[in-house]
Amino acid sequence: MKIAMIGLGRMGANMARRLLRGGHEVVAYDRDPNNVAALQSEGAQPAASLADAVAKLTAPRVVWVMVPAGKPTEAVFEELASLLQPGDVAIDGGNSHFKDDIRRAAALAPHGISYVDAGTSGGVWGLERGYCLMVGGDVAATACIEPVLRTLAPGSAGVAPSQQRDGRASTAEQGYLHCGPAGAGHFVKMIHNGIEYGLMQAYAEGFDILKGAASTPDSAAYRYDFDLAEIAELWRRGSVVTSWLLDLTAAALAASPTLTEYSGYVDDSGEGRWTVEAAVEQAVPADVLTSALYTRFRSRQQHTFAEKILSAMRHGFGGHVEPPRRRDDAAPSDAPTGASTDSAK
Repeated sequence: MKIAMIGLGRMGANMARRLLRGGHEVVAYDRDPNNVAALQSEGAQPAASLADAVAKLTAPRVVWVMVPAGKPTEAVFEELASLLQPGDVAIDGGNSHFKDDIRRAAALAPHGISYVDAGTSGGVWGLERGYCLMVGGDVAATACIEPVLRTLAPGSAGVAPSQQRDGRASTAEQGYLHCGPAGAGHFVKMIHNGIEYGLMQAYAEGFDILKGAASTPDSAAYRYDFDLAEIAELWRRGSVVTSWLLDLTAAALAASPTLTEYSGYVDDSGEGRWTVEAAVEQAVPADVLTSALYTRFRSRQQHTFAEKILSAMRHGFGGHVEPPRRRDDAAPSDAPTGASTDSAK
């Protein structure tokens, strides 16, 4: 099918490429003409503006937005409201707050425009591995864009269904799922990232303890000089803590055992904060996720080896580059520090 991809950053560009490889027609637009030119050279139809991108689509028009969360996303959807027609579908695949999705869906509904929120996980590896897609919004609109979802998702990817699923007819096994009405997709993605914070923190603290064993006080009666890269590689095989995050950690430690190129400054993209806010609203204890978020705040004041592990993992899965060191940790008024569709986690 034909679709416009708006925003060609780290994730948006690779999603467009995956769609092109899957046989879809892609109209590509980004504020940076160099990004558009790069996709044009790979088969995308270039657009000079958002209006131009919409004009090059055929009804029902489908527009997938991958721009930074906050004001940039708001501006795009405000313009789309005047460009799209009844029956068209507008998708936010970035890291928007789920309550913004509810508001946008309600604003577009009187125009007959369907709004879909698609929480997207996969980072810079999604081009080859596929993207896990958590979708919210109108059921009919989701069905309309299902060919795109199927192409972007990883498919079964050699992962057998969980035991005792009893032959459920679900797209979850293919890597995408309609989770509920407007906002549901980004709510699920928000919690996904909150959990990710906790998992990353657990790995980071564990490796920090292993590293510290080499300088244990004599009174403790032990001192071990562990090869962290070897231990990480060992745990990748047969261990219950095996995961993609461990794969990334093992790769980082193999390349740089001391991680000297990482300062330990760890940003947060928003979903961790929003997860904690949702926990407070629901009065649900979330000790681990809250602690992991607070550790990221503290990392901007002092840096430990654990925080270098966290930073290495973020670089591994998302290509995130550490920002220059700064004293002021204040976030922009419209979004947490680093909030962007292409800089999650």
